[in-house]
Amino acid sequence: MINQTYTADVLVVGGGTGGTAAAIQAARRGAKTILVSEFPWLGGMLTSAGVSAPDGNELEAFQTGLWGAFLQKLRQRQPGGLDNSWVSFFSYDPRIGAEIFADWVQELPNLDWISGHVPIEVFRQGDSITGVRFADFAVTAKIILDGTELGDLLALAEIPYRWGWELQSEWGEPSAPVAFNSLTEKYPVQAPTYVVIMQDFGEAMSTTGVAAAPEIPAAPNYNPSQFTGAWDSYGTETFLNYGRLPGGLFMMNWPICGNDYGEGVGRLIESDVSRDEFIQESRWHSQNFAHFIQNQLGRRYGLAEKVFPHTPTAFALHPYYRESRRLVGLTTVREQDILPIAGGRVASIYEAFALQPFGHPTAGVCVGGASRREAIAIGNYANDHHYPGVQFPLQSKSIRWGGRWTGTPFTIPYSSLIPATTDGFLVCEKNISVSHIANGATRLQPVVMGIGQAAGMAAAMCVELNCQPRDLPVRALQMALLEDNRSKAAIIPLFNLPPNHSDWLHWQLYYLNNPQAYPASGDCPCPSSREYPDSTFGKGLIRESNCFQGIFYRLGQQEYRFTVTSPAAYQGQNWQLVTLRSHIDKQLRAYPHEQLITLWGHQNHSGNWLLVEHLNGG
Repeated sequence: MINQTYTADVLVVGGGTGGTAAAIQAARRGAKTILVSEFPWLGGMLTSAGVSAPDGNELEAFQTGLWGAFLQKLRQRQPGGLDNSWVSFFSYDPRIGAEIFADWVQELPNLDWISGHVPIEVFRQGDSITGVRFADFAVTAKIILDGTELGDLLALAEIPYRWGWELQSEWGEPSAPVAFNSLTEKYPVQAPTYVVIMQDFGEAMSTTGVAAAPEIPAAPNYNPSQFTGAWDSYGTETFLNYGRLPGGLFMMNWPICGNDYGEGVGRLIESDVSRDEFIQESRWHSQNFAHFIQNQLGRRYGLAEKVFPHTPTAFALHPYYRESRRLVGLTTVREQDILPIAGGRVASIYEAFALQPFGHPTAGVCVGGASRREAIAIGNYANDHHYPGVQFPLQSKSIRWGGRWTGTPFTIPYSSLIPATTDGFLVCEKNISVSHIANGATRLQPVVMGIGQAAGMAAAMCVELNCQPRDLPVRALQMALLEDNRSKAAIIPLFNLPPNHSDWLHWQLYYLNNPQAYPASGDCPCPSSREYPDSTFGKGLIRESNCFQGIFYRLGQQEYRFTVTSPAAYQGQNWQLVTLRSHIDKQLRAYPHEQLITLWGHQNHSGNWLLVEHLNGG
């Protein structure tokens, strides 16, 4: 029985990465917004799922929008900084991430957050979604967004969605299978991971002389052979440092004979009971992995204490889902849309051909004629798929940049957020209209946060203009994102143009208007003397960094070593040089072998690199 019905301009169901971003952006735009989440933490993959070492959009030029604002807040709040792991440039205590999102929500008087509820029913009027019922209340809204981890509103509303693989014959994706096989049957979607946080109790051991970590009991179905060899190719220290967090914590999200779990993954969408069974098994699997680690490495390592707001506190609030139900949208992002153009470092700016109007017998079908530049979010991660025990080959989309490997950038189109035949509705999570293959790159946290920000902005603008999402002018949405007064978001990936550059908006608009001119290099023709104004790297940031002198060695293309000569405390140490800043990348590429240089940067002991933020002469 419904006790109360609330009314809003925008309703966001699901407090994951995309849903949280969507609700914040919609409310900041001025829409009366209600956010209903299942869990007491907001942020999804970044917080409640425990993946507090996010991947992708790490280059400074791609740290824009709410993603860039989140990183800025983390830098301010995380004691000891973010240089802790080698899998990510940003690793942090998930409690701090959850606090940031909660604070952003609390500061908005027109955003109401209700936690602890899941959707039960979706209200429709004809072809339009009008509201959602929860256990003891309902919400009606002009625009409703599905921000759930598994696309639950798509199923409840009977909006067409995809689940599983598409064959190569569907869209001609080069990495798609030619025929269904044992892999596609066993793993219809990528395997989730139930993250567990472990802790180094070594300091207590050194003072007491006894094993400090409580014993981790084995869970049902323990089979040590599943984990044998997990870190053999890396070594113990490198394995632990993969997801090292501040405060002696370790994020366990390890894909090699680790805690990825995909046995009967199709159960996630069969029923509530079968989903609960899968989640319980996946948590047992992670507990058994932690038990195995402790048995192999000793009682120095145990389950972390008081991390997550439930018992047991070392386990995330829910699994890290890499794939969900995927909308059948006006357009679908395919593998070809995220791969770099021939001889280039970037994918083409996404263009969607004109669509048949709503109500037409072939509504939502791309037809010949005029096209529109629909980019509303960017990503740059490599295409990454997880199937336990299986190496699945994919077309490469990685490059060497800044002394390391990174992914080639791509764009997400607005029309992939819109159902083909349903109004009043947008998606804002991993549930966009994307192929199974391309999902491996679009699912990453920064991309989903950008998708959520764009969806929230679009929803608020639809309320302002009294129009449906499919009728919202894409250029108006793009301008709103580019000119947002709090967290302006890039929609064209440019390696060499950070958002605080005076020409940033000019070049974003130039390539939107002239996509044929978009450079294959991803660098705009901005004069090098103006690439980074002084404000980009101020004296304060230099003071916060460490200054080093030493010898620069060029080991290969985009591979640099640095031997410290001073200060004396670091003399003789060898570090890999990496950077996230394009003008530093340019300098490193130009330096001669065995050059004496002075640099300012941050040490990352887990990756044995110096993250260079300023270089003499730059």
